[in-house]
Amino acid sequence: MTDLPHPGSLSSGDTLDTLFAPLRQAGRILVAVSGGPDSIALMHLLARWNPNTPRPSILIATVDHRLRSESADEAAFVAREAASLGFPHRTLTWDGPKPETGLQEAAREARYRLLIQCAREEGATHLLTAHTQDDQAETVLMRMARGSGLSGLAGMRMDRDRDGIRHVRPLLDCPKEILLKLCRTEGWRFVTDPSNANERFTRVRWRKLMPALAAEGLTADRLARLARRVAQAEAALDAKAREIFLNAEPVSDGKGLHMKAKFLAEEPFEIALRILSQALSEAGLGLDNSRLHRLESCTQRLQSALAAGVGLRLTIAGALVQLDRAGTLSIRPEPPRRRGR
Repeated sequence: MTDLPHPGSLSSGDTLDTLFAPLRQAGRILVAVSGGPDSIALMHLLARWNPNTPRPSILIATVDHRLRSESADEAAFVAREAASLGFPHRTLTWDGPKPETGLQEAAREARYRLLIQCAREEGATHLLTAHTQDDQAETVLMRMARGSGLSGLAGMRMDRDRDGIRHVRPLLDCPKEILLKLCRTEGWRFVTDPSNANERFTRVRWRKLMPALAAEGLTADRLARLARRVAQAEAALDAKAREIFLNAEPVSDGKGLHMKAKFLAEEPFEIALRILSQALSEAGLGLDNSRLHRLESCTQRLQSALAAGVGLRLTIAGALVQLDRAGTLSIRPEPPRRRGR
């Protein structure tokens, strides 16, 4: 296992400048702070960043999911800690009924919806979350278990667009243990969420497996390194697919997208898969990673039809995909299905 750096080195001026480099051009920053050690450390590190020079305005936000009786008190605790550092704070609440199944996924969707809405209301250009190397490792394992493709195995991105707001995870390469030690060394108070030990949740069960996996060499650091390497390969494949997609002369006519289909047959399957994905996206009919198997099946059928010189008509994710015998591929919204009485 890689030796962990001393916690104090994380808060040095040079380290903070590197850590927060993606924020140099930010207008205003919204920071999601739950009250746990990771996000509390992030808030304090931001307070130490460029203390004597102008920096972007920072707003702290806590999402109260209304799932535990203690959550309102925890949000109030974060508000007090933020105020002690000179940061304004907002509490965002997830109101309404909660699902009995898929609770963590629903809570995640609600959390980002509330945070993005808050960012827009407050004029923030960037959203910061305190995801760590351990979170990345757990994410990769969970996606492997689901049979994810390369995009999923690339894990969480350090920097990505989220509905027009730049979402940055500056601590993604930092082990959780370092942040916990930093909080204890500096005397930064934090709260402990009991749901982080509840084996009802998939992520918690994977978390409890991590020590056994690390003993066999599959450490959080190596899983995170795998994610970085996959992300590099993913970017290269996407760039190549984009180049070929543009060579296919895609044309939108207001009703759909039309392009030369021969490239789907000429390229390796992984590239053809991405060309089709980009075509669907350009037509406004993209699909999420959970439907990768559908996209793979569609690509295989198109390649077979092209090889045989025959036409094909199929649907995927609300899109009607048609291949004519002349080798033109058309993608448009699937028409409403007729229903009998």
